[in-house]
Amino acid sequence: MSPFIVLVIGVAFIIAAITILKIHPFFALLLAAVLVGMLARPDLPAEPGEEGLPRATLALEVTAREFGSLAGKIGIVIALAAVIGQCLMQSGAADKITRRLLGLMGESRANYALLGSGYILSVPVFFDTVFFLLVPLARALRLRTGRNYILYVMAICAGGVVTHSLVPPTPGPLVMLEKLDIGLHLGTAILGGFLLGLPAAFFGGILLPRWLLRFGDFPMRDAPGSSTEELEEIVSKPESELPGFWASALPVILPVVLITLHSVLDAVPRSAVEKVFADPSAFDGILGVTSFLGNKHLALGLGTAIALWVLARQKRYSLARLTASLEPALMAAGTIILITCAGGAFGAMLKLTGIGDELKGLAGSGSGLLLLLIAWGISSVMKIAQGSGTVAMITAASIVGGILKTGVELPFHPIYVFAAIAYGSMVTSWMNDSGFWVVCKMSGFTQKETLRTWSIQLGSMGIIGLIEVLILSQILPLA
Repeated sequence: MSPFIVLVIGVAFIIAAITILKIHPFFALLLAAVLVGMLARPDLPAEPGEEGLPRATLALEVTAREFGSLAGKIGIVIALAAVIGQCLMQSGAADKITRRLLGLMGESRANYALLGSGYILSVPVFFDTVFFLLVPLARALRLRTGRNYILYVMAICAGGVVTHSLVPPTPGPLVMLEKLDIGLHLGTAILGGFLLGLPAAFFGGILLPRWLLRFGDFPMRDAPGSSTEELEEIVSKPESELPGFWASALPVILPVVLITLHSVLDAVPRSAVEKVFADPSAFDGILGVTSFLGNKHLALGLGTAIALWVLARQKRYSLARLTASLEPALMAAGTIILITCAGGAFGAMLKLTGIGDELKGLAGSGSGLLLLLIAWGISSVMKIAQGSGTVAMITAASIVGGILKTGVELPFHPIYVFAAIAYGSMVTSWMNDSGFWVVCKMSGFTQKETLRTWSIQLGSMGIIGLIEVLILSQILPLA
């Protein structure tokens, strides 16, 4: 069967299973992986002892193997990031970071502070969590100023969704990095995603809301989780009840610095090392230390340890109480790991169809621009169709990874392929996306107002991001 037909069948199955049959994404992705494996044209790779198995049984075995392979690469990282996020919230560290940014920029630039808070906090914390955390502050600011509610809510949305989509160790970007397998270091992806996300975040979080505000602000209605009493508590809570700023920020900053530092040093050309160091072995020693400290598991482990210490000190938790408090984060992480690894297994089965070879000629032409458009297009179609940005990223990364493995030469740095897929996964959000309902219900917007703000915002940011990637890949290829 043609790889394109298998691709269409697999994607259609996922969309129908999730949106029509209401099957959980974990089961939908696993079933789709097995289905694609049964329809794939080439023979499936069999382990010793599996040679004589029926096609369906072998498809099950390969799916399970690919699921476990990806779980081994990302499972610990996702769990640690979830723990860091919960500790930041429970200890008041996230509130401290937001307050410090508000104090630095002033109430007149509160939208900048909320944008920055969302941008920073969504590195280790999922978008939904960040929005839950920050939207009461937006509502409190609306009570103070009496206006600009759209500006505050959309600033939070833009900051949170960009780093959620572009910066590991959030699950989508992390899995995408593994599935692309194009020599893009984790530290480079963190730094590159953080920088490439700034223009889209500024447009979606600052410029676009100002334009939309010209057509009128929205009233602030009652919403779950943010009664007037709770808002007053947030506004009046003394700084003395919150942890220090650097203690609050260190669980996020330290892993990013350690991972990025090693990636930067590892990328230094040998010729440059020999010019600076009389004995290059000294640099090798430094690189050995950064390789250890910059290991993603160790770096995030150190961040987790600091976050746990801050929470225990702030709440005066015993070890038993501290351990018990982590259950919600680990349960949430388990669900995310299951879904992302099932998506990874589906993507691996797609590669076995040989679709990469079919698309190689098309993707390799046009100075690489067609490859970026294909990457963005697949991701955006998947996002619009089934709602999940993570599923969209995984599917697109698996297909594009298959194309690149056929020998396509990139005329630019692989970070642009990574970013193109991430921006495609933003286009756009409507009723089939859980994020749509989070923003709608927690902000107090009506469905129509959410479509006029959140949906337009994500669609425009995805397009702005694509334009940015296309331009920078040509004028600053970094190859």
